[in-house]
Amino acid sequence: MVSPPSPNVSSNPPTQQGNKYGITKPISLAGPTETDIYRNIQLEKFLVDAGLYESKEEAAKREEVLSRLDQIVKSWVKQLTRQRGYTDQMVEDANAVIFTFGSYRLGVHGPGADIDTLCVGPSYINREEDFFIILHDILADIEEVTELQRVADAHVPVMKFKFQSISIDLLYAGISLLVVPEDLDISSMSVLCDVDEPTVRSLNGCRVADQILKLVPSVENFRTTLICLKYWAKRRGVYSNVTGFLGGVNWALLVARVCQLYPNAIPSMLVSRFFRVYTQWRWPNPVMLCPIEENDLGFAIWDPRRNPRDRFHHMPIITPAYPCMNSSYNVSISTLRVMMDQFQFGNKICEEIELNKAQWSALFEPYSFFEAYKNYLQVDIIAADADDLLAWKGWVESRLRLLTLKIERDTNGMLQCHPYPHECADTSKPCPHCAFFMGLQRKEGIRGQEGQQFDIRGTVDEFRQEINMFMYWKPGMEVYVSHVRRRQLPAFVFPGGYKRTRMSKHLSHLAEKMGEDATKCYLESAERCIKRKNDTETDVKPIKREKQASISPQRLESASPANSNRSGGISQTSIDLIEGTKINNSINKDVDGNLEIKSPGRQLGGGTDTLGSVTQRNEAGVVDSKLDKMQSESPEVQNENGMSEDKARDLDLDCLKHADYLPSASTQNLNYEPPDPRLRSVV
Repeated sequence: MVSPPSPNVSSNPPTQQGNKYGITKPISLAGPTETDIYRNIQLEKFLVDAGLYESKEEAAKREEVLSRLDQIVKSWVKQLTRQRGYTDQMVEDANAVIFTFGSYRLGVHGPGADIDTLCVGPSYINREEDFFIILHDILADIEEVTELQRVADAHVPVMKFKFQSISIDLLYAGISLLVVPEDLDISSMSVLCDVDEPTVRSLNGCRVADQILKLVPSVENFRTTLICLKYWAKRRGVYSNVTGFLGGVNWALLVARVCQLYPNAIPSMLVSRFFRVYTQWRWPNPVMLCPIEENDLGFAIWDPRRNPRDRFHHMPIITPAYPCMNSSYNVSISTLRVMMDQFQFGNKICEEIELNKAQWSALFEPYSFFEAYKNYLQVDIIAADADDLLAWKGWVESRLRLLTLKIERDTNGMLQCHPYPHECADTSKPCPHCAFFMGLQRKEGIRGQEGQQFDIRGTVDEFRQEINMFMYWKPGMEVYVSHVRRRQLPAFVFPGGYKRTRMSKHLSHLAEKMGEDATKCYLESAERCIKRKNDTETDVKPIKREKQASISPQRLESASPANSNRSGGISQTSIDLIEGTKINNSINKDVDGNLEIKSPGRQLGGGTDTLGSVTQRNEAGVVDSKLDKMQSESPEVQNENGMSEDKARDLDLDCLKHADYLPSASTQNLNYEPPDPRLRSVV
């Protein structure tokens, strides 16, 4: 049996006065106005035109692939049962069941999306050998299976592959039964008896998806809103659990909570409320769909009052199925900052849409990551062949968030990182390789000294050494970490390999106000200005070392001669920040900072980009803006507290105050194993 894309959950009727979803009462029970309905039609049309819904042919192909996979795992279990000397009757009864979870089970997957699957097998089939070796070899011999990759040491062990060009993530859970029934109820607490932690995490994907659909007021409205916001997150570069942002289940939980707070709202309303709520959410207060459940099974649940490690989570989003866990433990201080900035952007655009000053398309404008920062870290990954690169890349990508955490730790949070969640590759190069990038900037609101230096040489060395502990490392697998300025970014990171010419802000502002002819004139002027600037920068003298102040409390030893060649003679990296660039007889406060990485014997990058933009973070307003108050068509609705909707919104989510949660620490206190000095590491 293959589990359906989603369980049979009917769309719940609109909530009446007195009903309650989640751990608090709704913020508003107001339904849609005629204007809201019109905007909803526009939104749904936009989603269809954007190609976010799969065709019937692709849906049928997915079902066929899942059926084939179900047959393969059933045959695999019967084969192992026979080899281990069980009776003929036992061999005949031996069974495994494929369940789906994630976007496919929630019913929000789009064209080309992967399918998250779980194989549930009997207790005598193990994960380490039977699943990751024997089943892996069976799949490798199937012609339709390509790009097969095992990630056995992940938090949730997984096997990744493509089956008839459809991406599959396959987990395994062996439960405490000798025979797995075809109609197994995976939501039952009995499936968690006598299993280990990785198995619990594997089972919880399906259990969480089922609970989400049971806890939202309207499944249909939830699905449309989630499809919209997942697309928005991908366009804005904040959709990636592995790099420290949010993945599919995180976004599903955030959307579900907003659906609970506005149970009678339709998708066009829920999208704008989503941004209004989360621009003002007081992290680390947790997002929860239901109370945290405890059980005699004894598995650890998320509870910062009892578990010190939970106190360091910055953006807790708690799963609704036992054992309740924080699904967003990967989020760091830096990635939370990036997401909050993007929530502010979404909130601003939604306010303009409600004032008829913008269209839905404005909300989904892609984020120009490679124009947003002046300085970047480039992580190049190479391997001997494509298969090695696939495995090597997956390992390095899964550890990139550790580099972000280490930089935050070693600079006391002063240097912030923005990891780009997509890989880049130069298709013109014959060697198998790819690259990941991180934007770098000084923490906002912190005034730095001229010539201030962030020394992350030891940080990069430590990261590189941990990367080289890869269990399946082969000769040819290398990782290079280097610093590049914005103007030095390789062409392959830009669409079509073409880098746009940037204008300074004052020229851009003038160009917007002038006509077409004047715009052309200023564009040409900007190009000449940039050319003159680049010509003169080559003659700028470097800042003298004696004027630089070092900030790296944990890494002071990396500057000593005794430690200058860690990792087998690897050159180290430092970052200098220069502030107060003079432009047009005025001082431009450089939020990003001009960074320079230097290494003994060679300099990776150089020069100073003075025409970069200054990123400013908007001040947050109340949870719901004045726009709702302007809707005279909608009468004032009182909630269960006898308070008007507008006053309830102004409470700024005070309904969460009753939760006695400990505050988050400013930095994460992680323990790292000492690196193996025998392993190679390359700058």
